[in-house]
Amino acid sequence: MPTRTGAAYFGRLAAERPDIALCRASADVARAAEAAAGKSGLGVGHHLVLKMLAAVGPCSQRVLGEELRIDRSVMVGIADELERSGYVRRERDPGDRRAYAVTVTEAGRRALAEAERAVPEFLDSTFAALTAAERDQLTSLLGKLLVTVS
Repeated sequence: MPTRTGAAYFGRLAAERPDIALCRASADVARAAEAAAGKSGLGVGHHLVLKMLAAVGPCSQRVLGEELRIDRSVMVGIADELERSGYVRRERDPGDRRAYAVTVTEAGRRALAEAERAVPEFLDSTFAALTAAERDQLTSLLGKLLVTVS
């Protein structure tokens, strides 16, 4: 928790440099998300990969990494760990024999469902300082930024 002085400073910083304030808030939320995700046994990256595969179907590691903004070397490690856990399987991509298609397994779907159950409580505690309307506005604004900045 920032001190009164820190809170005043960060309030000014947000007004003067929203880019830096967003980076700071993002880093804080990312640390909290990783700690919360660890309780379910899935890191944030693992969770995101399973969530995307469940939503869109099999993808190459390259596509997963690009879409989820996960560095290629980190993506390989995540895919290896998910495969070892039985949450995904990698098979040759019929459209590109040089690539592997990553597919979520039934065990992966169960692990994702379990991890997803913890998300609402995490979001409520992380964004407790915001009203429901402010959370909706933040969600909308972040969605806009993610589409236009990327």
